[in-house]
Amino acid sequence: MFSVTPMGRTYRQSHPLPDGLHINFCVENTVPTRTVRSFSNSKPWITPDIKALLKEKRRAFVSGNKEELKSVQRELRRMIRKGKDCYRRKMEHQLQQNNICGVWKGLKTISGFKEPKSQPVGDQGWANDLNLFFNRFDQASAPPPAQSPLLQPPSQSLPPVHGSSCAPSPLSRPSVHTYLTLPFHTLSCAPPPHQHLPAPACSSHHTSPAQTSCVGFLGYTFNLSLKLGRVPQLWKTSCIVPVPKTPHPKELNSYRPVALTSHLMKTLERLVLAHLRPLVSSFMDPLQFAYQPDIGVDDAVIYLLHTSLTHLEKAGSTVRIMFFDFSSAFNTIQPRLLTFHTILHPCHLQKFSDDSAVVGLITDGDDREYRGLIQDFADWCLRNNLQINAGKTKELVVDFHRRRHSPPAPVSIQGTDIDTVKSYKYLGVHLNDSLDWSDNTNALVKKGNSRLFLLRRLRSFGVQGPLLRTFYDSVVASAIFYGIVCWASSITDRR
Repeated sequence: MFSVTPMGRTYRQSHPLPDGLHINFCVENTVPTRTVRSFSNSKPWITPDIKALLKEKRRAFVSGNKEELKSVQRELRRMIRKGKDCYRRKMEHQLQQNNICGVWKGLKTISGFKEPKSQPVGDQGWANDLNLFFNRFDQASAPPPAQSPLLQPPSQSLPPVHGSSCAPSPLSRPSVHTYLTLPFHTLSCAPPPHQHLPAPACSSHHTSPAQTSCVGFLGYTFNLSLKLGRVPQLWKTSCIVPVPKTPHPKELNSYRPVALTSHLMKTLERLVLAHLRPLVSSFMDPLQFAYQPDIGVDDAVIYLLHTSLTHLEKAGSTVRIMFFDFSSAFNTIQPRLLTFHTILHPCHLQKFSDDSAVVGLITDGDDREYRGLIQDFADWCLRNNLQINAGKTKELVVDFHRRRHSPPAPVSIQGTDIDTVKSYKYLGVHLNDSLDWSDNTNALVKKGNSRLFLLRRLRSFGVQGPLLRTFYDSVVASAIFYGIVCWASSITDRR
């Protein structure tokens, strides 16, 4: 067998090569190869010309020629400025093209932001344990499956996760690409075949063509789902992403499950919400500050401060605030049981989703009503499968008496005495027992300085105009102005 090389030479090969080796042999002889060394700290604006100048700089330094070294350094600085300017113009073009992902990637590169180091993934057994842990409450309360063409019966047991790369080790932090697919059980309105039940209440609601004007067939699908009172199984399937609560999680409870549901299901939920909100608004707890339009974190903090400061103006008054912490609140509580309404004076329970706080306005040390409200709430949580984490539940005591009194007796929940703290972070705002905003201001200054450093790095790079304003509004201003309506009017010049 004869072969011809790219140089035109002919040689004799005694034995033919296998197909794979022959192809590799031909590629190696026809396609030129070049070895390129890349480093993790190489910046995208470092071009081959700049790398060549760096080599010239090292050669001039070794040779000891100072004049040549200065000349190469000047040219190197000019080329680096040119490369940075080209990279900046590239980001500005991406911003004009609404390529926000590319813009933020460039901003992180300029500011020196480092992605978390990849951690080794765990085994299949740990992924299955995490699946069971996230779905441990749904398995106990899952309704019987309904037989219908729209809704297939959900599996009573979780399927095992195949592959060792689907989840990290319990001692390592998972990457953003870790996905665990779990069935998301919801109630079905489908009656058994031998029974004839009245149509569900949701069947009287229909989506209008204007609501689904973008895609016409969605209106038919949504109306059919509402009419039958059933939801396709695929719409109810969520992709659970375990997000670590701590920098170095060591147990299953150190991860927060974030469910990524179907976009079609989110669209249907939004349409149904607009229909249900007027019907249930009269039954909403007035001290539930979440899930309501035009009401947010600021309203919850201001209400707590207003009631506390108003009571502290009276002689012999004390304010005790119990901040509850729950274990897996959204997995354990059943929505039909959320009927605990408490509007008592001088004590009340205010809520923001699962962040609940009992505010006790105590006069002359009489805290019986305060303790009674806490006990009633703890009993209600126990009856309705809502687990209070007594170890993380904290109490804040505000007392402006000039004379120091002995601290009040601690409140016990489930046999555990609740710790009294000097400061507590409530809904992102730091409150202390003096209500002087010193702890909140110190936290904002620390956070603002670290983010302003990134802003200065961008400014020194030459970034200006819309890019700099976008980074400031989303990274810096969002941190230092959080809850400003709560603390800005009471802050002193010293702060």
